Amino acid sequence: MKQEFEVIKKPRLMLLNVVKDLTPEQLNYTPAGFNNNLIWNLAHLISGQQGICYTRAGVPIVVDDKYYTPYRPETKPQGFINADDIAEVKELLISTIDKLEEDYHAGIFANYQPMTTRYGVTLSNIEEGIRFLPFHEGLHVGYTMALKRAVLEEMSKLA
Repeated sequence: MKQEFEVIKKPRLMLLNVVKDLTPEQLNYTPAGFNNNLIWNLAHLISGQQGICYTRAGVPIVVDDKYYTPYRPETKPQGFINADDIAEVKELLISTIDKLEEDYHAGIFANYQPMTTRYGVTLSNIEEGIRFLPFHEGLHVGYTMALKRAVLEEMSKLA
């Protein structure tokens, strides 16, 4: 499973590089035609991983709920995310994968409850859940790249 964790971590590191120079205002901006913003997408990756892996196994999430519930599927940004919380989201993007790998090796996901994702993929155990994460995260990587372009374009016109 070492490869699976790397396949999750590397795109997250790339995303951190993509947004490293953006201001809190840029990260919180929702451009026309989009339902959410850049910081929502980053936090959604954390929330999704917690739900797919921890919640399905009946194991408590390892992040504060403020980085979980507001970023679940079908949610939208609720308000401005400040610089401190942005820094925490960025840190959690990597630390939650390290923790997932540690917890996986500790065997805490034995009671994984099968689920079928909105994409029609059935996840029957933690290994399948972990292998599904790169698909979900890849969708958001592409979305984040498009969102960043739209944010920079729209905000430059507002300046």
